Amino acid sequence: MTHRQRICILGATGSVGLSTLDVIARHPERYEVLALTAHQRVDALVELCTRWRPRYAVLGTAADAARARDLLQAAGVTTTVLHGDDALVQMASHPEVDAVMAAIVGAAGLAPCMAAAQAGKRLMLANKEALVVGGRLFMDAVKCGGATLLPIDSEHSAIFQCLPDDPAAWAARIDHIVLTASGGPFRTRDPATLTEVTPEQACAHPNWVMGRKISVDSATMMNKALEVIEARWLFDLEPSRIRVVLHPQSIIHSMVVCRDASVLAQLGTPDMRVPIAVGLAHPQRIESGAERLDFLALGALTFEAPDDARFPGLGLAYAALRGPDGATAVLNAANEVAVAAFLDRRIRFTDIHRVNARTIDSVRPEAGDASSVGALLALDGRARRAAESVVQEVLR
Repeated sequence: MTHRQRICILGATGSVGLSTLDVIARHPERYEVLALTAHQRVDALVELCTRWRPRYAVLGTAADAARARDLLQAAGVTTTVLHGDDALVQMASHPEVDAVMAAIVGAAGLAPCMAAAQAGKRLMLANKEALVVGGRLFMDAVKCGGATLLPIDSEHSAIFQCLPDDPAAWAARIDHIVLTASGGPFRTRDPATLTEVTPEQACAHPNWVMGRKISVDSATMMNKALEVIEARWLFDLEPSRIRVVLHPQSIIHSMVVCRDASVLAQLGTPDMRVPIAVGLAHPQRIESGAERLDFLALGALTFEAPDDARFPGLGLAYAALRGPDGATAVLNAANEVAVAAFLDRRIRFTDIHRVNARTIDSVRPEAGDASSVGALLALDGRARRAAESVVQEVLR
């Protein structure tokens, strides 16, 4: 290696961003942090900049950026602080950036992910929405830009690790893939009681430490629904060849069922630092900091079929994939609005699915809606407005 890899972390103050920095800290000879971004967590980003001394930092607004500059100047830190969506795109495609960790939650990550892909970066994708919203457009950008795309979701990383390095060999090998899901905190709860679920209960995941939005998605299994869409594009598979099974222990992270009936699986403790380390070092392997799997202490590994009554959202992903280009962007936008409304205690847990389903029914993508980032973001805006209207109806 001629120089240390220069890393840009989009969404540095979230759980994936902090885990990425934890792995990087174990290998100072390999990695250098060039840029860190956050949407509005000024104090947390300033603390990271004081520790890591990146050349650049990005926040959402001019006011937050000005406050961060003052705090960093007082601390003697010379990091250049920028703000806004254009600055995110600038950092993701910066000529001195070697690798981008895309850990911004939601559709807001689409534009910088596209920029990194078009610039041919090593792109570590923890932002599943770039594929859920962008789909074909995003994968075309990866191909045309010559980017290296490395999935960071534990399930997609598991599939990636079970496949040959050459994507051209994947189709001949795969019969289907199996995405595992923990089932979240309500796997065994009576569906009739789910109307009483609080945000605190929904965010209490039994296995993984995640942000609030992703934790709620796991509780509804919309997280898995979005991962089905992501897998369709990452591995160029028809939806019928992507299956989901509940695996409460979260030890097998996903499986590839080969044409000869062999099953290849990736196992490990539920720790996001493992797929992050894979993304940072591929094709090499580096220390992640995760605990080793102790097979003698493991006990049983169990599997169950998803319950449609408890997790009705999973079917929406398959329906959206059967729809026109852009349908998955509508589903994602509706879900972001619905989850935010639930976390704000405006709607009930079970209303999340109602908002998603009714928005999908009311917003029909038209020709050209998925032809560019601008068109997709416009469709995203239409879907959000429609979803908010449904939220208002639920409140009445």
